[in-house]
Amino acid sequence: MICLLVDDNKVARLTLKKILRNLGTVEVVGECENALDAKVFLEDNHVDILFLDVEMPEMSGLELLRLLPRRPHTILTTAKKSYAVEAFELNVVDYLVKPFTLSRVLAAMDKVQELIKFKQSHQTKAISAQQLFIKENKVIRKINLDDILWMEAKGDYVQFNLPGKSYMVHGSLKAIEDKFSSDKFIRVHRSYIIAIDKVEYIEDRLVYIKNQPIPVSESYKDLLLSKLDLL
Repeated sequence: MICLLVDDNKVARLTLKKILRNLGTVEVVGECENALDAKVFLEDNHVDILFLDVEMPEMSGLELLRLLPRRPHTILTTAKKSYAVEAFELNVVDYLVKPFTLSRVLAAMDKVQELIKFKQSHQTKAISAQQLFIKENKVIRKINLDDILWMEAKGDYVQFNLPGKSYMVHGSLKAIEDKFSSDKFIRVHRSYIIAIDKVEYIEDRLVYIKNQPIPVSESYKDLLLSKLDLL
């Protein structure tokens, strides 16, 4: 699991990082000392778990959560208990009061793992048929999954790109990602999901489909490569 630590207290970050390192199941890919830096990081990087301090200068952790269109599994950290109600209204996984204890962090991680297992157990609900229906304006169209090249987020819409045509569907890329089978499609950027079998070649941090360059975020690159049959 990939984790980001956000706390303006360096000692708190070091303590938490040491505990997580000992677990052996979590990789800390980044540390931010304020919410603004964390927002920028999360816009371009995939994170499974977010350890987020509540009280920070300029922007609080709770304010950051309200701004994120796609929230990782979030564990709030704070020296006060008074934020608990507001925190759980934002659907955080857990709420840790400083100073941390090993047993308390382990309990929070267990909750995250249970949520991930629950999501995986419901993957059978993901689209596995050969066709699906999409609604474009007032028209409901049937498209073949094998025809989809890639999907791109465009504001409040997602553009489905097929050979020689495209369709705009109201919704978020996150909602699309949750529905599509990971065997056929993979997210490579905050704005793109591609069909794995349509990849022609990869150069630097660009993947090409029908000679169209599509950016690949650094945090998604390893996952993409793991899906390909490399010699």
